[in-house]
Amino acid sequence: MEPDPPRDPTQRKHDTLARFDRDLDAWVASADRDGNPYLVPLSFLWDGTAFILATAESSPTARNLQSFRRVRMSLGTTRDVVLIDGTAETFSRETVPPDLADAFAAKLWDARVGATRYAYFRVTPCRIQAWREENEIAGRDLMRDGRWLV
Repeated sequence: MEPDPPRDPTQRKHDTLARFDRDLDAWVASADRDGNPYLVPLSFLWDGTAFILATAESSPTARNLQSFRRVRMSLGTTRDVVLIDGTAETFSRETVPPDLADAFAAKLWDARVGATRYAYFRVTPCRIQAWREENEIAGRDLMRDGRWLV
């Protein structure tokens, strides 16, 4: 079976941004100080410039992102993938900007309530790659150094 023709960069960016608005969950990878990886699925909100995540303050992901700030996220399947490398800014229940928490709650769930304490993370992408098949590998970078290439 032949793959579809490769998308041009403009279409690829359009499809990627649509996925950011439509999808609810991503695989989120972080690492501890010894470089041990940790991978977990988390819900996200795309606000147009950054991804908003929430996870329990006591989780390995929260500890890793608070300490080292580096994160890699993945959306989609292996035949329609988006990879995001970014840096995370941390907010507690008390310091999260209300508009950020309200938007997250409107799309997903309200992490400010309940017995479990959640931390919020604003992940600013510095690199975004997207491809479907091997024929799109060559143009997979959509963002580099925090700047859209398209």
